[in-house]
Amino acid sequence: MTHEIIISGFGGQGVMAMGKLLAEAGLKEGLNVSWLPSYGPEMRGGTANCSAVLSSEEIISPMVLEPTELIAMNKPSLLRFEPHMAGGGKVFVNSSIVDIPATRKDISAYYVPCLDIAAELGNTKTANMVMLGAYIKATNLLRQKTVREIVSRMFSGTKAALDSINLEALRRGAACVEGEA
Repeated sequence: MTHEIIISGFGGQGVMAMGKLLAEAGLKEGLNVSWLPSYGPEMRGGTANCSAVLSSEEIISPMVLEPTELIAMNKPSLLRFEPHMAGGGKVFVNSSIVDIPATRKDISAYYVPCLDIAAELGNTKTANMVMLGAYIKATNLLRQKTVREIVSRMFSGTKAALDSINLEALRRGAACVEGEA
């Protein structure tokens, strides 16, 4: 099975961290992976997206033209990438700031109030981990345990204080899609 994922949002929303984390977790689980970042000219606050491909088969190209999954952290991302999704795909929408629904009827949409949950946890920078938790739960692409291990490894050193809040953000995100997968 091949998952071709676009993760998109404003710079500073942790889009690249989500993609890198997915790639590292996939690699740890023995999948073939690619991760291709793309930054807008402004960096923080500008547009940012990345492509991640995780597959049990050989990956022919890191380019994702017809994503099987889309993580849209902002409205421009949903508007830009939803039309290009593969039929039967899944879109994950940050419903805290995206005020429109997905329009395609041939895809599944998950609305996750990432920023609201992150604020409840006391750190809005964990909104990406909330979304990642929802994505992992809804797709069953990776084991939760593997993702938690990679999160703890990625957020070490001066960021180690964020480990427990990131792990709770993953759990809360997963709870947003319980029973929907």
